[in-house]
Amino acid sequence: MTVVPYKDKEGGKKEQVADMFNNISKKYDLLNHVLSLGIDIVWRKKAVRLLKDDQPKLILDIATGTGDFAIEALALNPDKVIGVDISEGMLAEGRKKLTRRKLDDRIELQLGDSEKLLFEENKFDAVIVSFGVRNFENLEKGLADMYRVLKPGGKTVIVEFSKPKKFPMKQAYNFYFKYILPKIGKVVSKDNAAYTYLPESVQVFPDGKAFMDILEKVGFKNTRCKELTFGISSIYVGEKQ
Repeated sequence: MTVVPYKDKEGGKKEQVADMFNNISKKYDLLNHVLSLGIDIVWRKKAVRLLKDDQPKLILDIATGTGDFAIEALALNPDKVIGVDISEGMLAEGRKKLTRRKLDDRIELQLGDSEKLLFEENKFDAVIVSFGVRNFENLEKGLADMYRVLKPGGKTVIVEFSKPKKFPMKQAYNFYFKYILPKIGKVVSKDNAAYTYLPESVQVFPDGKAFMDILEKVGFKNTRCKELTFGISSIYVGEKQ
């Protein structure tokens, strides 16, 4: 089942997701941190630490948005991080952020399709994604292209929402996602669909073992999953051999 943000509009998922993020780009960072109570920052730090021993020099951040994960990846001291996103609105906000922090010489943000990456094979030491694979129009195709541009011996590290399975977190999580989050999102972003789409897209996303099975299907080896905060999110790791 394909979930799209704007059910009353024409266009495929990819086009609608780009429109949605363009619409909410100016409020995205504020909403992201408020709605997750700032825990998303901790999740990204944990994900980046999983690459510490690999010391990647060239990193690709897919669905980079405003560049938060790319900035976090600088803790690994790479030569360069390239961020790719389909939303020019998000990238514009990200470029402002990089300029303010004087990081635009270390991070490059590019408009691009995560399922048709404009890079040669075996280019990057690591490919990272935070809260982006859920928005792929064709999940398997996007993951396969990530695999293609990764160097042999390289890793992908993916942070994505998952579904808590134990009482009472499962019930609390579902209530928050279904009733609280869309209301806050609508008030702040003025885009009701964006924060209705979020819980709907999480609900249909193949998390846990189902997602690792897809990673393995496209070629990744030694896949593993680390649950975060009672299963609200998960970090997935895969290697290209």
